[in-house]
Amino acid sequence: LPEVSLFKVGMQLYYGHGPRVVEEIGRWGGRVFLDLKLHDIPHTVSEAVRVLARLGVAMLTVHASGGREMLSRAVEAAREEAALAGLPAPVLLGVTVLTSLGQGDLAELGYGGQVRDLVVRLARLALQAGCGGVVASAREARVLRLAFGPDLVIVAAGIRPAWSGVDDQQRVMTPREALKAGVTHLVVGRPVTQAPDPRAALRRLLAELQD
Repeated sequence: LPEVSLFKVGMQLYYGHGPRVVEEIGRWGGRVFLDLKLHDIPHTVSEAVRVLARLGVAMLTVHASGGREMLSRAVEAAREEAALAGLPAPVLLGVTVLTSLGQGDLAELGYGGQVRDLVVRLARLALQAGCGGVVASAREARVLRLAFGPDLVIVAAGIRPAWSGVDDQQRVMTPREALKAGVTHLVVGRPVTQAPDPRAALRRLLAELQD
């Protein structure tokens, strides 16, 4: 699609087809945002990142809740392995709080305080560990901008045009609202991929952003 240059490859697609889907997108001239949300002990995550960095992906996600050591070792592994392969290092993104989780879910998991406070705390940890940006709901974009300034890369999931359903997401925002809030990258999945005509849905979304 000429309208898209950065393609998200998530768990379902990657687990179903493996590295070849990333390689195929590269052959088309596209870049890949590999959204596997890695979360394990530091050694396991860093070694996984080494493998994935060799694919030449542009972005790669790791859970910020994995802790400082896991994050910092993942960043180091990405830089080292990409350099060995003669590739640009992928931007590691710290996943803060999933957009499917609301205030009640966090309380059930044992987190006190507000969602936005946890998002900022996890974002700070990810950035201090060397991550190049964060994944968060667009609803927290403004507070992230206030906390970390204008240069922070904010990748927002839970983006839903007004004409689509929210599915299993809770903290959602329209594409236009998200950009105004300070999001740098919009992740739009099911409103396009599950539409009767995905290309038409994508063009409708882009047209609304340009109005």
